[in-house]
Amino acid sequence: MANSSLSEILGENPDPVGLLRNSRVGVYVYPVVAAEFANWRSEQAAWRNSAVLFDQSHHMDELIVEGPDAEKFLAHHGINSFANFGLNRAKHFVPVTPNGHVIGDHIIFRERDDKFILVGRAPTSNWLMFCAAYGKWNVRLKHDPRSPSRPEGERVLRTHYRYQIQGPDAPKIFEKMNGGPIPEIKFFHVDWIKVGSKKVQALRHGMSGAPGLEIWGPYEDKAYILSVILESAKEAGVDLVRCGSRAYSTNTLESGWIPSPLPGIYTGDGMLAEYRKWLGADSYEATGAIGGSFVSNNIEDYYVNPFELGYDFYIGWKKDDFVGKAALEQMKGRKNRKKVTFEWNREDVLKVIASGFEDGLPYKWIDFPQPNYASTSADMVMKGDKMVGMSMFNGYSFNERCMLSLGVVDQDVEEGDVLTLIWGEPDGSRKTSIEPHRQAEIRVRVAPTPYAREARENYADSWRKRKD
Repeated sequence: MANSSLSEILGENPDPVGLLRNSRVGVYVYPVVAAEFANWRSEQAAWRNSAVLFDQSHHMDELIVEGPDAEKFLAHHGINSFANFGLNRAKHFVPVTPNGHVIGDHIIFRERDDKFILVGRAPTSNWLMFCAAYGKWNVRLKHDPRSPSRPEGERVLRTHYRYQIQGPDAPKIFEKMNGGPIPEIKFFHVDWIKVGSKKVQALRHGMSGAPGLEIWGPYEDKAYILSVILESAKEAGVDLVRCGSRAYSTNTLESGWIPSPLPGIYTGDGMLAEYRKWLGADSYEATGAIGGSFVSNNIEDYYVNPFELGYDFYIGWKKDDFVGKAALEQMKGRKNRKKVTFEWNREDVLKVIASGFEDGLPYKWIDFPQPNYASTSADMVMKGDKMVGMSMFNGYSFNERCMLSLGVVDQDVEEGDVLTLIWGEPDGSRKTSIEPHRQAEIRVRVAPTPYAREARENYADSWRKRKD
């Protein structure tokens, strides 16, 4: 009989690291949206130089939480303070386990006093659905999972479309869409604007650091909304570039958000043991893949906490209680790792690429613009023979003309330090997404996060430092 839960799978495979390193799930897919509309280099350049259109309708879960206990439920299961979370606001919502390890994150929108919409990757949605079933909360949840990775030609429908337009020329498009100036919307606030004959909600946002708005509405309006956006750009004289799924995932390299930390749920008793029994054998957590050069016999070595990801200023310490609070209080006084950007050495990257044109066993291939060969990545970053960090998401930025990765390092590592990243897997896993290869040493310079100056000086200050 086939296994029905993650708990049963782990019962047969007591080494969770080996289980995930040998996953046969294949590459991580951003579904439905075309790989490229122009070419990924021009699409990356558009968010820096003109305007870009992201179609975010398919690659994220959507979870609606409503009911009399909606706010109390979410405040209890996330680290965030809800003290200043009024209507028509958004937050970066981060849940942790009782042991203080990050599960994932969502963007959370407050539509009513008793209704919230959360958007993001599956681990956070799964956790909240379990928590609603596990506890005694007067809430109703509606889950709209991400579109299938491989729909095989079948029609795909969602509850909402979701578009984002950003870049220095984006305001000209908004004014045309709206038929006049749009309201002044503060960062991570929501207001209503017009898109042709439709009135839609708009979030002031900007994933790669450039100014922008994210709009959404009923999925049946998607084609009409797209046509109005494209026509408005044309009338405004703006070169609006549609972004495909290849370039989409790389925008975070410039703005500094790590999108796919390993959920810290594979160990722990009590609530976590019950969660593993609840999680299906086909869940993200049961089928996902760990990629990279770091191979540990302890799955907890891959976990991260909010301090390491730069989320500690979100923590609502004044809340009476929330899941993980006691563990976070203990972590607060420790010497936690810190988030950085790694700037890869040009000559070393070219050496790795050149090996694919030479006889013999090549180095691990670097796919452009993003080597998306696993659900979560963990590459060793060394100082001499000591591991001092972990690279967790990498890719190429045409805007910066270099390979970048995001990750964490020990506190005593300083900006400007040159370290060594080990690229490639040491013993060859059974993942279908990797080829026979040998490891390479790539020099990396520790750089600021966010890496892009616009994101660092404007976007980051708004989102990652201010509490209101």
